[in-house]
Amino acid sequence: MFAFLIVKLSNWFETAERTRREAYLAASSDIVQLEQRIRALETSGYSL
Repeated sequence: MFAFLIVKLSNWFETAERTRREAYLAASSDIVQLEQRIRALETSGYSL
């Protein structure tokens, strides 16, 4: 039961983080800014 809860909680956090990154990238005003944001995410380990 505890393992199931941990898995569900982990999935929820992963989904929330993915949604946050997608919103950050979607807020780019042009392709140059999008590429800069992608590079920033890649170099920082996906933390904003």
